[in-house]
Amino acid sequence: MINTIIFDLGAVLIDWNPHYVYRTLFSDEQEMKDFLANICTPDWNEEQDAGRSLQEGTDLLVVQFPEHEANIRAFYSRWIEMLGEPFHGTVEIFKQLKESGKYKIYALTNWSAETFPMAQERFDFLGWFDGVVVSGTEKMRKPTPAFYQVLLDRYHVNADEALFIDDNYRNILAAEKMGIKSIHFTSAEALEKELKGLEIL
Repeated sequence: MINTIIFDLGAVLIDWNPHYVYRTLFSDEQEMKDFLANICTPDWNEEQDAGRSLQEGTDLLVVQFPEHEANIRAFYSRWIEMLGEPFHGTVEIFKQLKESGKYKIYALTNWSAETFPMAQERFDFLGWFDGVVVSGTEKMRKPTPAFYQVLLDRYHVNADEALFIDDNYRNILAAEKMGIKSIHFTSAEALEKELKGLEIL
């Protein structure tokens, strides 16, 4: 029986997108996309999520691409502007699960330890969780099995009694290999339907 719900945050509960900043810095959409695909890449950002400091990550790219220094530095100096609105439909599902009193609810997130406090200030619902495990604090990230295990051990969660919700399919596969039932998030509507099918909601 499921007694624990584990949420991912970005793209599930919170809209985070570098485009919000870089559309103000680039007049050409393709140039912006090329910059984010080849310089300030998702893989580079994930190293900060895994514990590398924002300063170290920034300096590394500035040395490699000095001609792009201003735009590289904008990634973290203007990071707060990359936060959009909460996904209200998913937040409402979270609220219903919380108010039911049936489940412990945790967050397992790939997020820099330096930027996560900004999100906590912005979004009140981050205080609703029974616990939050942040990759930058633990210096490891999804889909590393040890990162999931941190949450299971810290909060005494049995894998076979937990449900994990994430938008990234690689993270879903990693959770399922550990025996955690998972839902690949695509929309609040689809999530609600799946949770009702499982008689969780």
